[in-house]
Amino acid sequence: MIHEIQPKNYTVGFFNCEPREHDSIIAFDGDLVCYRLEGDVAKLPAFGELSDKGSQTFIYLFSIDDERFFLAEQGDKNSFTPPKGYEMREYGLFREIGPRYIAFAIVTARHLSGWYADRKFCGKCGTGMALSETERACFCPKCGLIEYPKISPCVIVAVTDGEHLLLTRYKNHPYRRYALIAGFVEIGESLEDCVRREVFEETGVNVKNIRYYKSQPWAFTGTLLAGFFCELDGDGAISLDENELSEASWLKRKDIPPAISDIALTAEMMEMFRLGNI
Repeated sequence: MIHEIQPKNYTVGFFNCEPREHDSIIAFDGDLVCYRLEGDVAKLPAFGELSDKGSQTFIYLFSIDDERFFLAEQGDKNSFTPPKGYEMREYGLFREIGPRYIAFAIVTARHLSGWYADRKFCGKCGTGMALSETERACFCPKCGLIEYPKISPCVIVAVTDGEHLLLTRYKNHPYRRYALIAGFVEIGESLEDCVRREVFEETGVNVKNIRYYKSQPWAFTGTLLAGFFCELDGDGAISLDENELSEASWLKRKDIPPAISDIALTAEMMEMFRLGNI
């Protein structure tokens, strides 16, 4: 999966520091991000390569091994000019190009970039927010409200019935391949209750023997995914939620299409079942 970058180590701890010459800079402009391609390998600009350092604000993000990453903050008073040899390219390509740890850094930075952009003003009193110097947070200098990065919990559910797996296709969504049932956890709801509710709401079937598989930070949507396997409980007749899905069906293990990517928890869970490992 995209966050599995071993043997490299991701260090999420916050440091109040300025970028050094060799530190990596991540700059977004809408759905574009600054990098250059060397074959099918992406390279981020180093701080020392920038020509407009003085007019830009940089926020420390995280480290991977000894490589430090900074966000070039965008706003009315900040603009980013790609250094020579770099250009603004489509952000979504990081699903397909490498190296894996750079792809992970890019999507994680996008998660944080969106959060910073949405926290310009205090949601309580409307005052402009300031960046904390001691932790990854924004605070209001007037009323004292502190905001931390937003992460939304979400379940991914593989429902099995013997040799069959319940697969779906999203409605009005660019991703058209088979997927598993998924949904956000509601206030006051356990992960297991969310599994039961989402499966029933989207397909009308009940489940039992809910078993946790593994989790994945999914920065594309600012979520923390929790994967579960469970079994059909009772009638397997499907009542499709046509607002969410265009299709839901039981596929035999041998008829499930092989995975075309290993970056997502959904794909890994489907592949585990297809290969008979679950």
